[in-house]
Amino acid sequence: MKRILRAMAGAAMLAAGAASAADPGKPNLIFILSDDLAMGDVGCYGQKLIRTPQLDRMAKEGTRFLQAYCGTSVCAPSRSSLMTGLHSGHCPIRANREIQPEGQKPLPPGTVTIAQILKGAGYATACIGKWGMGMFDTSGSPLKVGFDHFFGYNCQRHAHSYFPPFLYNDDRRIELPGNDGKGVGKTYAQNLIADETLAWVRSVKDRPFFLFYAITLPHGTHEIDNVGIYADQPWTEQQKAYAAQVTRLDTDVGRLLDLLKDLGLDRNTLVMFSGDNGSSFSGNSEMGRLFDQTMGGKLRGFKRSLYEGGLRNASFAWWPGVVPAGRVADEPWAFWDFLPTAAELAGAKLPEGFAPDGLSLVPFLKGAAAPKRDHFYWELHEGMSLQAVRFGDWKAVKNGPSAAIELYDLATDAAESKDLAAAKPEIAARAAELMKSCRTEHPDWPLVGRPQKKPAGKKE
Repeated sequence: MKRILRAMAGAAMLAAGAASAADPGKPNLIFILSDDLAMGDVGCYGQKLIRTPQLDRMAKEGTRFLQAYCGTSVCAPSRSSLMTGLHSGHCPIRANREIQPEGQKPLPPGTVTIAQILKGAGYATACIGKWGMGMFDTSGSPLKVGFDHFFGYNCQRHAHSYFPPFLYNDDRRIELPGNDGKGVGKTYAQNLIADETLAWVRSVKDRPFFLFYAITLPHGTHEIDNVGIYADQPWTEQQKAYAAQVTRLDTDVGRLLDLLKDLGLDRNTLVMFSGDNGSSFSGNSEMGRLFDQTMGGKLRGFKRSLYEGGLRNASFAWWPGVVPAGRVADEPWAFWDFLPTAAELAGAKLPEGFAPDGLSLVPFLKGAAAPKRDHFYWELHEGMSLQAVRFGDWKAVKNGPSAAIELYDLATDAAESKDLAAAKPEIAARAAELMKSCRTEHPDWPLVGRPQKKPAGKKE
């Protein structure tokens, strides 16, 4: 709780300390976040059926990561970890929590975000795509946590439709006539989101900027305005749509990279790309059987689990002349590292009392080794509480507060197939201690077990 309070206390200082003029030498910063893209969906990670030439280009012209970790394995808490620099043992949002009729549990008042830090350093800031961390009348509104501009979906439930009846421009609702929100319509939302992204970059090209480009593709439902090159494939309609969504995501990433080059900004812009969680399908699902998101069983688990398949993401860093071209990095980093990385690149000071969990990746991005750290930690509260911790090559998972700790050696068993907890009791004990010490107790996020089933026929 103390860490969260210290983090929140610094927000007012950021607003008061905003720079009066931007330093034109500061690099632009773009984080592209895809909703549910898996490593196994991308050509340069081994995908054979779905075409991703622009992401493959990012890998060729920049660095591809093999152990890039999300904040946790569902949308809102993963994004909150990215925005706050806090892992999910300290982050104020640790699960998806829905609010009716629209929105999610908001970031609490005073939360420090990367957008506030960069805005305080003179950056123009925008979130375009999906937010999901607080509606506009709450403390979690993107317009209240450091973003100058917002465009797209605020509510992540609303973002399940690619033909939504409306989007938002800042906090103003834009109606999209002819869209029913159920897969039928005249306006494909990503068309507007992609165009707005390019327009905003053009509008701020003469000053440092931070863009959080939170693309909803390829999250379900799997709707697309044109399946394109997959129309004649002998697949199900959903498989065609999913492949087309991934390729459309890829195309729009390429449009942004091309614009940066056209504007002469590419050599002064760091672009990072990641999915917001790992694989979204099991190997036995309709998508999993065809597209093999597990990459031949190399990783165990998928979305809503804390095994490697749910936590590792397709991820790239691209900055011509700075980030080494063609590098494949097999060292771990996590979402909460982006805030201190961006702050260092921007020359921004963190507010007094604010202590992010992440470490700056600046030397790592430029070709050096990843920062040394004691551990990574994750938790998730989607029904039963899950915990996981990585220290060195050891990875421990606890599927519920009363469950036994599972222990894996990632150096020899990235698929987490051989539980070594019984054979290595001293290492399992170290994992248990980390799971206890890494989390801040919070009344909203108690560790709870699996809900008990009600006896058949019993009425409330």
